[in-house]
Amino acid sequence: MSDIVFNRLAGLSVLVVEDESIVYYLFEDSLKQLGCASVWRARNVETARALLEQRQPDAAILDVNLNGELAYPVAIQLDELGIPIVFATGYDRRGMPPFWADRPLLEKPFTADALAIALDKALGNSEPNGHSLSE
Repeated sequence: MSDIVFNRLAGLSVLVVEDESIVYYLFEDSLKQLGCASVWRARNVETARALLEQRQPDAAILDVNLNGELAYPVAIQLDELGIPIVFATGYDRRGMPPFWADRPLLEKPFTADALAIALDKALGNSEPNGHSLSE
């Protein structure tokens, strides 16, 4: 991963909506290694929506399936607030509704580099040569 991406992620606050603790801790460790200042967790849609009423992160990572509950209501709220979203799933993009098809998708299991690229893409960043980091 480039230092440019690391520098762009440094200091960010990120909301991770993830129902499985072990996966959340992988996200948290990776995000902190990438320089993010704070990582907030919500285990379900209700908790995530309540948290967003209190404070707003710089970006969010949403597990698509939260123990049988889809995270799209949170995605809608984030979108209305203008907060960049990365969807995380054990499935591929074919399972995503067309409305969300343009958002970065992080497939589980993930690497820290893949997480950095997806988050950077969600934030609308690109390399200095103008190419997306995912190209």
